[in-house]
Amino acid sequence: MDFQNIKRVLVLAPHPDDGEFSSGGSLKRFSDLGLEIHYAAFSPCIQSLPSGMPEDTLWKELNQAASILGIPEDQISTYNFPVRYFPQHRQEILEELILLKKRVQPDLVLLPNSLDMHQDHNTIHKEGLRAFKHTRLLGYELPWNNLNFTNNCHIRLEREHIQAKMDALQCYQSQKSRNYMDEEYFFGLAKTRGIQINANYAEAFELIRWIL
Repeated sequence: MDFQNIKRVLVLAPHPDDGEFSSGGSLKRFSDLGLEIHYAAFSPCIQSLPSGMPEDTLWKELNQAASILGIPEDQISTYNFPVRYFPQHRQEILEELILLKKRVQPDLVLLPNSLDMHQDHNTIHKEGLRAFKHTRLLGYELPWNNLNFTNNCHIRLEREHIQAKMDALQCYQSQKSRNYMDEEYFFGLAKTRGIQINANYAEAFELIRWIL
């Protein structure tokens, strides 16, 4: 994959941590290459937080995680859409995405893949296509949200990139009860995706649009 014409990358995360879970290794590689990375998260997921946690918990965790991956705080955009109710706010989300496109002007957008069954992720995928239809688009992998996944694009990574991903995910202490919050699992997935392309490690994506 040619990164020569890519200077700005935008990751669309329905919820804080989706970018790290799906693409953390790739984001670290991008930052190591000197690319400008922007991160947009659309919900503080207040209703999903463990009881007693402050409402801004995930925003604070996001800032900590992003810094590990080389994403500065001023390149993080956050929105206050209610978790699990994105479909009811489809038009508002689209309008925010269009404003984001004008401001960031990304060369590559990472967003949920087309078969992600979570209603919030599916909304960000569909509205992301509408807003960024003239941009390079890759659909990222979150296996627990997919029955099927088209992994026809791989980003080659090294162990250090996956370790940075795991270090970033450790910032999300509010999510530590998730059964997929497991280092062995993510290293295994990255190894599997790497073997598919004869590499040490990789993250896989659905190739939606590529522009040469």
